Amino acid sequence: MKFIFVKKGVFIALGIIIAIGATIGICCEMGASSVASVGVKVIVIDAGHGGIDAGVRGITTEAKESDINLAIAKKLKGYFQEAGFKAVMTRKTNAGLYGTSGKGFKMRDMKKRKQIIADNNADMVISIHQNFCPIPSKRGGTVFFDKTSESGKALADSMQSVLNGLNEDIKKNEALAGDYYMLKCTENPSVIVECGFLSNTEDEKLLNDAEYQKQIAYAIFKGAVAYYS
Repeated sequence: MKFIFVKKGVFIALGIIIAIGATIGICCEMGASSVASVGVKVIVIDAGHGGIDAGVRGITTEAKESDINLAIAKKLKGYFQEAGFKAVMTRKTNAGLYGTSGKGFKMRDMKKRKQIIADNNADMVISIHQNFCPIPSKRGGTVFFDKTSESGKALADSMQSVLNGLNEDIKKNEALAGDYYMLKCTENPSVIVECGFLSNTEDEKLLNDAEYQKQIAYAIFKGAVAYYS
């Protein structure tokens, strides 16, 4: 079933991009020729943390990173599916993937995510996270890629470019090389998207807002499609 997304899918993807972009106020500059090269791809979307591992918390609301990750990941999956991609989530609920919460739960959780990526022959992996910094003024999204992966860097640069356009008041960030487990689960492009800083009150407010979560998810989606062009 790898070849269902041909001419009809091209127009569906383009229509979705234009319609969603208009709805949430993000400008779309991609044409049919960019989308035409996409084809059917398997996108694994990883909502970081979960269960007893809440990740970082909002500086004022104490909102859990794991909950925000899942909310954005679900919206991102919807955009990919509407455009004709096969989208698979590693974590679909608030629970973690570690099984029992005893010693070594974190590594069991990570290995389960890697297994899902391998079992689905992922063409791309997008891991959703939220950032935290002792410097409260730090804001905005940052995309990480494996330092040894050229395709990962290209994907990260593509997503970073779109994320940087979300808010003109925020200093533009650069995609950064990292040495993280989730970036090494496939030879295909893989990125970690830190959507914003829960240590910053402005970012925290935005990241807890469902409409802004849609904008973040769409920006990530748009960056992924641009990469395939």
